[in-house]
Amino acid sequence: APTTQVPLCGLLVAAVAAAVVAVAEGGRALPQLSDDIPFRVNWPGTEFSLPTTGVLYKEDNYIIMTTVDKEKYKCILPLIASGNEEEEKDYKGPAPGELLEPLFKQSSCSYRIESYWTYEVCHGKHIRQYHEEKETGQKINIQEYYLGTMMIKNPLSEPDQEEKENPKESAKEIPTKNIEGQMTPYYPVEMGNGTPCSLRQNLPRSSTMMYICHPEAKHEILSVAEVTTCEYEVVILTPLLCNHPKYRFRASPVNDIFCQSLPGSPLKPHNLEQLEKQQEMLKTPFRRVKEEEMHSTKEEKFSSIHKPVAVGSHQLLTVGTTHISKLTDDQLIKEFLSGSYCFHGGVGWWKYEFCYGKYVHQYHEDKESGKTSVVVGTWSKEEHIEWSRKNAARTFYLREDGTQTVRMVSHFYGNGDVCDLTDKPRQVTVKLKCKESDSPHAVTIYMLEPHSCQYILGVESPVICKILDTADEYGLLSVPS
Repeated sequence: APTTQVPLCGLLVAAVAAAVVAVAEGGRALPQLSDDIPFRVNWPGTEFSLPTTGVLYKEDNYIIMTTVDKEKYKCILPLIASGNEEEEKDYKGPAPGELLEPLFKQSSCSYRIESYWTYEVCHGKHIRQYHEEKETGQKINIQEYYLGTMMIKNPLSEPDQEEKENPKESAKEIPTKNIEGQMTPYYPVEMGNGTPCSLRQNLPRSSTMMYICHPEAKHEILSVAEVTTCEYEVVILTPLLCNHPKYRFRASPVNDIFCQSLPGSPLKPHNLEQLEKQQEMLKTPFRRVKEEEMHSTKEEKFSSIHKPVAVGSHQLLTVGTTHISKLTDDQLIKEFLSGSYCFHGGVGWWKYEFCYGKYVHQYHEDKESGKTSVVVGTWSKEEHIEWSRKNAARTFYLREDGTQTVRMVSHFYGNGDVCDLTDKPRQVTVKLKCKESDSPHAVTIYMLEPHSCQYILGVESPVICKILDTADEYGLLSVPS
């Protein structure tokens, strides 16, 4: 096998890259490098047996890696799994476009409310980004941009036709999106001819709608990301695709690379061990729950506007929307406002717990290491009232008949755990919004971080719709009379 000499800092990267792009011994060309395929480098020592289940290995499929300190390792590479399943080959049902057709025929729209922008996806028609300024006695001022509109009458007809005519070809071209290491198949629908973009010589904005399977979803917008200037990717969860086996979630196998030390070399490169020790020392321990100890922590990797999705072998997908209770509305409202019933939600590594009038926590649970919990903010009525004198605690909606109703209330929770980036306590503004849903006890929670350790927690639920009009001048809520 060839010998490759690389700096230590590039050893792991080089090993992974070699696994997918290098020509291994015997001149066998390996698959192209792809971020969708997860790898993990292990240092098992000389006494080691290759796994006999899961990802496949061959003894002669290896490369020799050499560090700058002349340490040598034989790295055995995995044979990348194709992931095809028998049921996919035998599938004779409707094409993905046909499965989505009812959504387009209904002309339904989905919404995602962020701290400033609201995103409106009218399936098969357009995607719009807008912000409304509504003040008592004044006209509604709307700032809006169309991020894309449908340019053909039937957005699904052409892909469907191709699939019917040549199913083998189409099967090879199902795109995937790397979401937290999970290869997630999606069905793309292109939208163009949006509002002209001044940053690109007034070219129209455009978007790719990525429809992905989630059995419990109701066509929610999971994320909106501006991938390049005025070009967007919009991920939408829908149960309609789940009848097609190629669009279902399944756990991607982690492709282990086993690097065995050759005679005269340590079990693991010396510089790598030093680097790992330094990283361990630099970690600032989070506040831990009393009953469990946590040995390692992980920072949130993504901005909260572009939400990651947690996927694994035990659960298909964790979405921000959960069913909160089987209590009656009156019971639930009383317990929520007393702080005894807390809302849980969020997507990605961190989940969030919101107890009204008490605190906001973010936490991560791990089977091996227990639970890590961070106090994002705690409630102080006096601090909130002081905050509300400088900020709008209530946002109003002007009805067509001239009357107004409360659309959203904002509450300040300060004095969270000290942030290692700012040396100041974390703080969060909780925005409670009315969100109608087919499920009266559903809640959606998402977190934004516009400034380091200063957060916005969005909490949306039909339950909140019933209590918003009780808000006083400080935005404080009470049980409806």
